[in-house]
Amino acid sequence: MVSEGRGRLFRRKDGKYLIYLPKSLAEDSMFPFKGADSIFVNVVFKPGGAKKLLVNKWEPPVEEETD
Repeated sequence: MVSEGRGRLFRRKDGKYLIYLPKSLAEDSMFPFKGADSIFVNVVFKPGGAKKLLVNKWEPPVEEETD
């Protein structure tokens, strides 16, 4: 079981930021995000505090159809 790994945060030439995770971490059976090549996430940090990011799965709101 792999519950920890070292990845990388970097800025692309187009200005977007990406976070890479080790394959062994992302494919572990206990990894919390499953079943998709891409998912929406919510990323939170506390300014001036510890240098940590909290990443949670985010479900975008479903738009209701109007008649």
